[in-house]
Amino acid sequence: MAHQSDSDTGLEDQRDAGTASGVSNSDYDYSNFYYSSSDDLFAIFGPYDDWWYGTARKNGYYLFSQPMSTPPGAQINLEEQLNHQPVELLNLASYNYLGLSHHPEVIAAAKQALDHYGLGAAGSPILSGTMDVHLTLEKELAAFKKKEAVMVFPTGYSTNVGLLSALLRPGDWVILDQNVHASIVDGAILAKAQVRFFRHNQPADLEKKLRGTTGKRLVVVEGVYSMDGDMVCLPEMVEVSKRHGAKIMIDEAHSTFMYGKEGRGVAEHFGLEDEVDIHVGTFSKALGGQGGFVAGSQSLYNYLMGFARSRVFSCALAPAVTAGVLQALRITKREPQLRATLWSNVAHFRGLMSAGGVDVGDSTSQIIPIMIRNDRRILAIAQKLQQAGLYLQPIIFPAVAKHRSRFRVSISATHTTAQLDQAAAILINTLREEGIL
Repeated sequence: MAHQSDSDTGLEDQRDAGTASGVSNSDYDYSNFYYSSSDDLFAIFGPYDDWWYGTARKNGYYLFSQPMSTPPGAQINLEEQLNHQPVELLNLASYNYLGLSHHPEVIAAAKQALDHYGLGAAGSPILSGTMDVHLTLEKELAAFKKKEAVMVFPTGYSTNVGLLSALLRPGDWVILDQNVHASIVDGAILAKAQVRFFRHNQPADLEKKLRGTTGKRLVVVEGVYSMDGDMVCLPEMVEVSKRHGAKIMIDEAHSTFMYGKEGRGVAEHFGLEDEVDIHVGTFSKALGGQGGFVAGSQSLYNYLMGFARSRVFSCALAPAVTAGVLQALRITKREPQLRATLWSNVAHFRGLMSAGGVDVGDSTSQIIPIMIRNDRRILAIAQKLQQAGLYLQPIIFPAVAKHRSRFRVSISATHTTAQLDQAAAILINTLREEGIL
């Protein structure tokens, strides 16, 4: 394969420095290929491919994007991508928290909608893509969330990007917890708003960052943070925001349908649903589907109809998926025992981790990080876990900061106690063998 020279790509100095200091190609990661000094837009591809095929893939990066041939349940089959071998694994990596992605009623509802509506919406929501099933989902979700209106988006990512870029303008302020999801950061960037980050879950630093700001201001937090599994200290965040006259938004992607007496999320858990100005959630976690939503006032809904570009210029959510999500919502309302089972499983697994001396950070939720903090070693450990029968994906840069690598356990209501015991034993034994514990 012919590639440009290192001088063409702007990597010559970097590679020479690496060789001089004893750093090999195996020490590179994604961050080494973010910039190129070449004027050729494609010049970076050659060195990147050299790294990817020569080092990265065979040393563990193949673990990403391995194709499953089963639903994302407690036990899965996938094709291992290094040797192309089928394997059966215990699954602790999927967001299918309530096990609804493959619930028989959800599948039946999606099949019925597929027969009735066909494959896709074949249009954007504001033109020809809105169908009655979309409006039914929005109406029932608004009633569930006890809000005037809910707007459905085709993905969770497009929800945050569309919402923030619709509301914010150059000169406005958006104050973000430093650990918010990339979709929130990208929405703020697209809006060209003035962005400040405050230290994770620290109201005092939020207070500091709000001082000196004037005009339109929006504070954004998450209900449960997806990489650390800790819950927002929402009462304090609301108090600081309101005192400074700022609006507050909560993204409950990993907490809606699980937290609170009725499952409406962390805002319900704290009794602050009416104090939070904008509520965001997704369908791809607890409901096992796809898409996202914004819940709030009817006026907010009306405005987003015209200005949320990620929705205006995207095809509407597929009607079959919409019908499946709608049925999943109805099941969560009808069967609160799903949440009870989830939290029982979380407590059981957390107890096993504590007894084994495993570092789980500050997690209090169904997301349990297994802190490794070694960007190179975690890939080898992940391979050993998979060989032992456990599907638990490594989380490395850019999903988390460098040297903050971890595995991220996602507990489901469908896990049995025996499966959790077996998974914990594999994890603890492997970490002991690797000297992590």
